[in-house]
Amino acid sequence: MTQQGVRWTADQVLALAPDAASRKAGSKLGTAGPWSQTGSSDEGAVWGLCKGSGSKPYQTIVDTGGDGAGSGPAYKCSCPSRKFPCKHALGLLLLWSGGDQQVPAGQAPPEWTEQWLAGRRQRAAQKRTAQEAPDGAGSAPADAEAVRRRAERRAERITAGATELEQRLTDLLRGGLAQAERAGYGLWEETAARMVDAQAPGLASRVRELGAIPGSGAGWPVRLLEECALLHLLDQGWLHRAELPEDLAATVRSRVGLSASAEQPPQRDDWLILAQYDSADGHLTTRRIWLYGAASHRTALLLSYGAAGRAPALALPAGLTLDAAVSGYPGAGTLRVELGEQFGTARPQGVRPAGVDVGTALAAYGRALTADPWLESWPVTLADVIPARDPDGGGWQLADVEGKSALPLVPQAAPSGLWRLAAVSGGAPVTVFGECGHRGFRPLATWTGAASEVISLC
Repeated sequence: MTQQGVRWTADQVLALAPDAASRKAGSKLGTAGPWSQTGSSDEGAVWGLCKGSGSKPYQTIVDTGGDGAGSGPAYKCSCPSRKFPCKHALGLLLLWSGGDQQVPAGQAPPEWTEQWLAGRRQRAAQKRTAQEAPDGAGSAPADAEAVRRRAERRAERITAGATELEQRLTDLLRGGLAQAERAGYGLWEETAARMVDAQAPGLASRVRELGAIPGSGAGWPVRLLEECALLHLLDQGWLHRAELPEDLAATVRSRVGLSASAEQPPQRDDWLILAQYDSADGHLTTRRIWLYGAASHRTALLLSYGAAGRAPALALPAGLTLDAAVSGYPGAGTLRVELGEQFGTARPQGVRPAGVDVGTALAAYGRALTADPWLESWPVTLADVIPARDPDGGGWQLADVEGKSALPLVPQAAPSGLWRLAAVSGGAPVTVFGECGHRGFRPLATWTGAASEVISLC
């Protein structure tokens, strides 16, 4: 099934940009000047030739509907960029969003476009065949004993690392937190390297975060003690994982850095793409895409990763709804899912999550913490709140219409998104979706009515 005639808005296109530089460069290419031989098909493909600095134009293709096997919209360009989507794909989509005069609809793809699309269809068919085949069919049987031995060896290394980390935390507390400030970041970087050697990247990441706390301003000893306590709790959870309920044990395994597969049965729904944003730790770029199910009323999280300077490949247009199946990951209260089969292209639909007040949002975050004590934030939708500057600290907050309660916004909130939120509100109540955590609320999307346009704040 295809959705004909559905074109994304310019805001939805720009929300796909992996960074501000790509957004700016893509906007410059969103005019007809550099483009030729543009077109789009009823199946969701968009293509065009973009004149660059060389003699040959760049061949740019976007499959807005994905391949039907869970890959989402896909992008192909002959330019050397390592970003997904690149500036040429963004420019082409901006041109396409302007209507048939810019990018004619109902066209037959040229040969260079059809070759790429045919390859995607073939890989999608192979993937479906592999998923539908009986266990063990179509592939060599795995050496279960070898897999078990590798898992045991890694578990032993993680246990040794967790035991060493416990001793280092004990030494820190015995000598006093002041020594952490004198020792500088080197102490934590060396400890993190030891956790990497122990094949526990989750522990290594949390240790690195400790190194920045002594230089974070007034009150750092309290924050350092809190984070050390959480790290100690994670260590103990791993060392006593056999005694934990299975869901909590799965959460502990995930937090120390062991990967897992989506095990829950697929759930098909019309999924509203609420928000998408990237974060980087220097070695890895993580893309978070929030979904909301129209029938299930379930909030779900898609994670996509890019390494060595590459942006994650998966990018979905915020504000549109995707008919697709998702499978959940194991863990206590986990929201993470894997995108499965898609049944058509993303399209506009009046699906919006119901909002709650500030108190209910905080209570939801508190309940989530009981299932996962290491949780940084929890997705909530705030209804009837007004963005305003905090009269005390100078930051921003979301206050209820009666002025009785408010949530401070995290300092990491995008400044452009804050001003966009203020402009949409104009001093009137709005509905805001975002992440509620101990550092405050991070606004990700907003709208003013049940069926109004979802506006990205990322």
